[in-house]
Amino acid sequence: MRVAFIGLGRMGQAMAGRLLAAGHDLVLWNRSPEKLDALAARGAGVAGSIAEAAAHGGPVITMLADDEALTGVVDGPGGLIASMEPGGLHIAMGTHRIDTIRALTAAHSATGQILIAAPVLGRPAVVEAGRLGIIAAGPSDAVNRAQPLFAAIGARTFAAGPEPATASLLKLTNNLVLACAIEAMGEAFSLVEKAGAEPETLRDVLVEGLFSCAAYAGYSRTIVDRAFDDVGFTAALALKDVDFALAAGEAAGVPLPSAEVCRNRLRAAIDSGDGARDWSVMALAQARASDLA
Repeated sequence: MRVAFIGLGRMGQAMAGRLLAAGHDLVLWNRSPEKLDALAARGAGVAGSIAEAAAHGGPVITMLADDEALTGVVDGPGGLIASMEPGGLHIAMGTHRIDTIRALTAAHSATGQILIAAPVLGRPAVVEAGRLGIIAAGPSDAVNRAQPLFAAIGARTFAAGPEPATASLLKLTNNLVLACAIEAMGEAFSLVEKAGAEPETLRDVLVEGLFSCAAYAGYSRTIVDRAFDDVGFTAALALKDVDFALAAGEAAGVPLPSAEVCRNRLRAAIDSGDGARDWSVMALAQARASDLA
């Protein structure tokens, strides 16, 4: 299938690499062209502009870090809305605010284009291992049309209904639960270490007992080893997602006190210069607050 891919950060590179390996006719565009070199060497095409990428034919996937980047790609002369043909399909696979996706859905619809929101669940290593989850929402025929791309990129697609914003809501909720799990582990490991027990023993109790799952296994190891420079998702990006979840809660009239705690912990980590480290560094902010760092 012909497909254009815009946004080649670490996640985007891993996802585009799987599309290329699956035999899709892939063209790339990125604001920083040097990030295209490795995939171009493997046979991907390189577009000179967003409009040229849209003209490649087939769906256009965006995997962008924030709403500002998405707006910059979509709006204005030479952006996706101006460049895609009526009936064209835009698949937004980044994590974005619910109201941003609603506005983008309306903007595409006004020009006869279609939006699918399809945020992903996992880190670059999960993509490369073929275990990525994808939450897809949009018109059912468009989601079916995109399914070969989702099958190449990930292991499972979670159908979230016809409204693209629903996928954003579910992704933000997922990330909020994971943030709370990291915060709870940070508190638990600080308590155990400060009180004189072995953090490694607590990890065994958690991972081999009640919380025998990938999130606790992976992030507890990162926290115990303080391997916060093995970055899958930065603290700065995590703060953006937690802020988005809090905005969704405010819009729905739902208090999210645990999200407030996570936001404060992430802000403390960022204020300490750790914004580019893995978001599990919020456990280091907890350790500092406990006089352990």
